[in-house]
Amino acid sequence: MSKAARPKDALSKIRNIGIIAHIDAGKTTLTERILYYSGRIHRMGEVHEGTATMDFMPEEQERGITIGSACTTCEWDGHTINLIDTPGHVDFTIEVERSLRVLDGAVGVFCAVGGVEPQSETVWRQSEKYDVPKIVFINKMDRIGADFEAVLESMKERLRITPLVLQVPVGAGDEFEGVIDVIGMRFLVFDAASRGEDFEARALSPEQEELASQWREALFDVLSEQSDEILELYMNGEDIPRELLDVTIRKATLERTLVPVLAGSALKNTGIQPVLDAVCAYLPGPQDVPGQKGRNVHGVKIETVCDPKEPLEALVFKVSLETGHKLVLLRVYSGTLEAGQMVYNASQKKDERAAHLYTLHADRKTKIEQAVAGEIVAVAGLKFAKTGDTLSAKDAPVQLENIESYRPVISLALEPRNTEERNKLEEVLESLLLEDPTLAAKIDEETEQLVLSGMGELHLDVVLDRIRREFKIDPRVGNPQVVYQESVTKTAQGEATFDRELGDTEHYGAVTLTVEPLERGAGQHIRLGFEPVGWPEAWIDAATEGIEDALQSGVVRGYPVRDVRIRIDELGRMDGKSSTVGYHMAAAEALKLALTNASPCLLEPIMKVEVSVPDEFVGEVISLLGAKGAKIENMFDKHGQKLVQAFAALRQLFGFSTELRSATQGRAGMLMQFDRFDVLG
Repeated sequence: MSKAARPKDALSKIRNIGIIAHIDAGKTTLTERILYYSGRIHRMGEVHEGTATMDFMPEEQERGITIGSACTTCEWDGHTINLIDTPGHVDFTIEVERSLRVLDGAVGVFCAVGGVEPQSETVWRQSEKYDVPKIVFINKMDRIGADFEAVLESMKERLRITPLVLQVPVGAGDEFEGVIDVIGMRFLVFDAASRGEDFEARALSPEQEELASQWREALFDVLSEQSDEILELYMNGEDIPRELLDVTIRKATLERTLVPVLAGSALKNTGIQPVLDAVCAYLPGPQDVPGQKGRNVHGVKIETVCDPKEPLEALVFKVSLETGHKLVLLRVYSGTLEAGQMVYNASQKKDERAAHLYTLHADRKTKIEQAVAGEIVAVAGLKFAKTGDTLSAKDAPVQLENIESYRPVISLALEPRNTEERNKLEEVLESLLLEDPTLAAKIDEETEQLVLSGMGELHLDVVLDRIRREFKIDPRVGNPQVVYQESVTKTAQGEATFDRELGDTEHYGAVTLTVEPLERGAGQHIRLGFEPVGWPEAWIDAATEGIEDALQSGVVRGYPVRDVRIRIDELGRMDGKSSTVGYHMAAAEALKLALTNASPCLLEPIMKVEVSVPDEFVGEVISLLGAKGAKIENMFDKHGQKLVQAFAALRQLFGFSTELRSATQGRAGMLMQFDRFDVLG
């Protein structure tokens, strides 16, 4: 049956899932096997050879990492699986964030050697924010140092979850043989000659049975707490039907009280088919998850209903440009979207035409005629759509909750070689900003340089690669600079009046407001401190817009102002002269005065640094972190090494990785990720 003809009851057979993990845990390798065994591809590619299907960008193939989240669709056991392979590097966190926003379930991949690593913890927390049910695949059991039980312990300790072990590995490292199905009490052996496509279930040896029995008892202990029926059968020593076990595991997974755990080695083609079985058996379909929250045109809260017959509600989660043509990726939450249909962009308040619809397989597209509630598709023809926009029916407009944004922390100055190159570069940056909400670009008023800002050095390096490779522009690049923000440390008031003739029209506005500090990460909040009865809404909106504009440039060094609450205390009017222009200008000036009086401060990016190092080099690491002004938070043993956790200002950390390699003879590993903006130390 084609997707265009999918009936409503087939929604239970859809799985919208993501693969999430720390960098180099094996996400893309796992995805490649999933596509191969499901028949979606006929030749298995490898990340280390630059041939992985989902890493189709030249930058991904050269670096051996995933940079952009890639979508594909495959079939398994009567189910349609829409799968998104997400990046593991911290610089591309937005790709994970916006993918998780539209997914129903996820497969968390953990390295059997590294366990719960920093970025895997970060993406797990992101998935928890969106209440995404998950299963776990403990990968790389063939690696030297693989420790299945240690990974389970790190999951309990760092993720605070209850893992439900469905499979246990037989052996580890060079002695890894296969996995035991704990429920079925059988040994699964994957055939190397067929690259794991063929596998058989064998009877357990006495040693394997002894191992499996311990885990099976533990499994029943946990499931007995979830089901009275299982508890009664278990206590009476009776057989527990597989159907009852599956129903109970699925219910606990959807409620996120338990996390099913499987094991294997993606690179060695071992244990992948059971992951697909678990995705279909235990992860939710579109109708198993709560509806998306939003507001209608009257500001009333609503919740989507996953039904093709309801009014259209869809969320844009990614925009990409292919040879100058805009392709919009969206999740249909309610209703049906037809090719050629006119839709209403509730975020931009504009009508748009969804000219063509596609399903995606990495960088390849297959045209379809319609998409129904529960599906993820690509759309061509939408002129105005941006990441986070809601598309809805014109007669029932709805705006869904947006996707969380991230603030850039590092910037580069770009200097085009001539005017023609500058004009072209500005056009290219406009396109790249449309694709990537974590990028920012502006023109420095003093130097007239183009300043590009992003989430980290790798992030900007990849963007520059694309500018050179795809658009044939090679601007001169300045040294990386830290992006700052501004805030205030006390409460203060500002008052301003604008009374001026512009052209042939007099404009007047008077605004009194108060600014006060908020906790770090709170953002900006603007509210009225008086009852607006009798005041034209346009004047209030103009004052609010004036404040929003002024918050983009603070009074210390002209950086954006964050973590403040602004209360509009009073507006003054003059009959015949009061205007939107007057209130806009007065509010901006009043805010500048209030900020000046509120002891303004500069905020800088504070990074979380984790260094894994052999015991003999701990002193060198502590000394080097101290020289960087870092505050050491924790230090503990992990896999025979010391893990040092610290916080430091980004401005102090340029060149740190090079110095760390030198100080530890190349034996230290490091992860650095943005934590918060805070006051200069």
